[in-house]
Amino acid sequence: MLATLLLAAAATPLPPADQQRFKDCAALASLNPDKAVAEAEAWRSAGGGLLAKQCAGLAYVASERWPEAATAFEQAARDAELQRDGRAANLWVQSGNASLANDEAVKAKEAFDRALALPVLSDPMRGEALMDRARASVAADQPAAARTDLDAALKLVPEDPMGWLLSATLARRQKDFSRAEQDIREAARLAPTASAIAYEQGNIAYEQGQRDVARGSWERAISLDKTGADAGNAARMAIAKLETEAAPAR
Repeated sequence: MLATLLLAAAATPLPPADQQRFKDCAALASLNPDKAVAEAEAWRSAGGGLLAKQCAGLAYVASERWPEAATAFEQAARDAELQRDGRAANLWVQSGNASLANDEAVKAKEAFDRALALPVLSDPMRGEALMDRARASVAADQPAAARTDLDAALKLVPEDPMGWLLSATLARRQKDFSRAEQDIREAARLAPTASAIAYEQGNIAYEQGQRDVARGSWERAISLDKTGADAGNAARMAIAKLETEAAPAR
């Protein structure tokens, strides 16, 4: 999907052979990341340019080699800007997300800033980029900046449950429980079977002293977690902590 979006955003038509090589390389990244890295680097060494750097970024993401992925996407984004290529904003977003995955919040914010400064993002894509920058702001301990971006994002993508979940989580951390409850209800309405949302419902209840409600939400998060996601594991740990708190002192 990402490969298709990157190609579709190009400002000028690309040679069919290069398009096909890029698609093949991107497909290989999901099947054999190490082989895709080798293919992308060989292509770059042979003068593959922007498309080769994009593919290298995808391959490094598939290998969870986040610093290399961030660099490859950044190089591709800079090339795209010089070429006035419409893919630049998407590539900056990808670079930012790779840096965020590597716990480099400041670097991630810089990449998201570059993406959002370009006037090519559609409203939905701008909303997603604002959410990404908000996550980076939270990681950089800049909650006010995160709130500004999340409020703007929710206006652009009001049907995205992730935005409401992020907003609810930020509100809880700022002890604004009225806002937290309002936003998590909207997230649950949009995605009633999302384990991460049920987990956050438990967190909000717990911090307000509603232990039974919290347990019920966390148990629901576990039951909804069919893939071993982080939310289910976090809910198990939260319940274990709750039981420890309830145990009589010896």
